[in-house]
Amino acid sequence: MSNVQGTHAKSGASSMWQIVGRMIAAAVVLAITAFFTPGFTINNIWTLAIATVVLSVIDYLVIKFTGLHASPFGKGFVGFALAAITLYVTQFFVAGYSISWMAAIIGALIYGVVDYFIPGNQQM
Repeated sequence: MSNVQGTHAKSGASSMWQIVGRMIAAAVVLAITAFFTPGFTINNIWTLAIATVVLSVIDYLVIKFTGLHASPFGKGFVGFALAAITLYVTQFFVAGYSISWMAAIIGALIYGVVDYFIPGNQQM
């Protein structure tokens, strides 16, 4: 019985580190996207951290309610459009995060390319 509980505790810690790793990878992808996208600004590291969490929550909700993954290469044009929309909508929930519609479209393309090259699965 004790061995089973120990295995469960290790599994819980492992999944916690996976979530932290995914969030760090998602933050790196978002930071690179903002850096290379004109009209897309993130004021500081705390804004980046909060925006990463908000984008992850929005992506999770989109998957939960529609079954579509909001990544630029997730479902073709629909995934690309969802990525642009989620990048744009995040500015209404995070102070210090600013993006125009055109920057969201360009950002979705850059986000998809960078996400392709950064190892790890960003969906939660």
